[in-house]
Formats: sequence, C-alpha cells, structure tokens
Amino acid sequence: MKINLYPGTFDPITNGHMDIIERAVKFSDKLIIGVLNNPSKAPFFSVEERIEIIKQVTEGMGNIVVDSFSGLLIDYVKANNIDAVIRGLRATTDFEYEFQMAQMNNKLYDKMETIFLMTKSNLSYISSSLVKEVFAFGGNIDDFAPAKVIEYMKAKVNK
Repeated sequence: MKINLYPGTFDPITNGHMDIIERAVKFSDKLIIGVLNNPSKAPFFSVEERIEIIKQVTEGMGNIVVDSFSGLLIDYVKANNIDAVIRGLRATTDFEYEFQMAQMNNKLYDKMETIFLMTKSNLSYISSSLVKEVFAFGGNIDDFAPAKVIEYMKAKVNK
C-alpha cells in the first residue's frame, strides 16, 4: 500500500492545492493531507477549521485522510509509515526552496522520498497569501479557491 503525504499550511486551500491533490490521489493508495500547525504564524483559519474545510472540498475524491502535525516533517513521516512526500511546484523559486528542503529531509531520514508535481500553468501564480490579500481588499477570488473555501472566508469575516 502506497501511503503518500501532501503537507502544507493550506491557509486557505487553493485551486492550486486542489490540482496537486487531484493528481496525487491517482497514484496513492492512501493520500494524507497533513495540515501544518505552525504556532509562530497567525493563520486566517485555525488548524481545526482548515481540516474541516479540506475534508469538505476533498469529499468523494478517493482515499484521502486529513490530519495535522507540528514539528519536523520527518517525525510525522516515520510515525505514519509514509512512502513519499508530495510537494507542489509553481515556479523556479519554489523549486529552489523545495529542493533544499527535500535534501535536508533526506539527510535527516534517508528513507524519505519526495515527489514534485508541477501545478498547471493556469494555476501557477496562485498562493494562499495572495488569495487572502485579494480577499482582504474585497477582490473576487472565485477563480483561485474552491467555493466552499470562499464561503468559510466570508462567514469568518462576517462574525
């Protein structure tokens, strides 16, 4: 059984993330979407909210499990018998950072494999940070995030 992990903050999950998930689930017997809990950041959504949103937008897509973790990625990989970590790449700047991280992770745990998936070119400029920024200034984010995410974002600011 191939257990793959797609880690990230997913704050919020975007159409770029969804593209990677849709493709990764095809070659995973089990795809874990690992929501990173980074206490040094001030996220828009809590970890619990992100998990709930991701469960909703991935419902019916296959054998997907949504979980959260903090600390070193390799510790989560070891504890959950992960075969490979999936990383999405948008541009060369992503590649440089992700390549460096993959090398470090492999040095810390040589059984860890990293699979890089390029996002589709029409999604390559989308990031969670830009989605939040456009949203904060009242811009239309319909093309950047799933409708369910936008619902949650609107409900959160209207509280």
